[in-house]
Amino acid sequence: MSERLEETLAALKEKATPGWLAKLDRFGITAKNALGVSMAHIQAIAKTLGRDHSLALALWKTDVYEARLLAAYVDEPARVTPAQMDRWTRSFDNWGICDTVCFVLFDRTPHAWSKVAEWAESDEEFVKRAAFALLASLAGHDKKAVDQQFLDAFPLIECAAPDGRNFVKKGVSWALRRIGHRNPALRKAAMKLAQRLAASKDPAARWTGRDALRDLSR
Repeated sequence: MSERLEETLAALKEKATPGWLAKLDRFGITAKNALGVSMAHIQAIAKTLGRDHSLALALWKTDVYEARLLAAYVDEPARVTPAQMDRWTRSFDNWGICDTVCFVLFDRTPHAWSKVAEWAESDEEFVKRAAFALLASLAGHDKKAVDQQFLDAFPLIECAAPDGRNFVKKGVSWALRRIGHRNPALRKAAMKLAQRLAASKDPAARWTGRDALRDLSR
């Protein structure tokens, strides 16, 4: 184990508390090997480390929940490969790690859009969740994306909407809502899709449509 990795793990353990560890269950995060470190402390440690691809890979291999969260903050998006994205995504086991990695790292890689389409076809709950968490993240962060890229993703949303698994349907709704908040034209298109889903006979699709409509109608 490298000296920098040892120092980083020590910094995480220093900030761990039983109280924060207990909060993970209340947040619905069933993380293995968790220490109990708040996101604020993880982000603060990340700022002291800067970007370091090798350290990120080493942190991920520890299988410690907070170390993996930290890996997302310190990795270098330009050096992240499609194979790494697939490997990390296959190991997602809760929404916290899934959403954080998509929101702070994967959406900044050059492979993000292709992975949305690829992962949306997966049968694995958190891989499929990652597709829509990534799409939601792109809607918020990819300033160069054109409207058509998001409109082209609507069939993925509509196809996944009947998936009643909790973390999938919430991810699908999140993506639709974030797209709708991007600009007035996409808001109109997102509301139209949400209305169609809300009228569906399928309960999961109906929930997704209604959930998105509540947010987009505000």
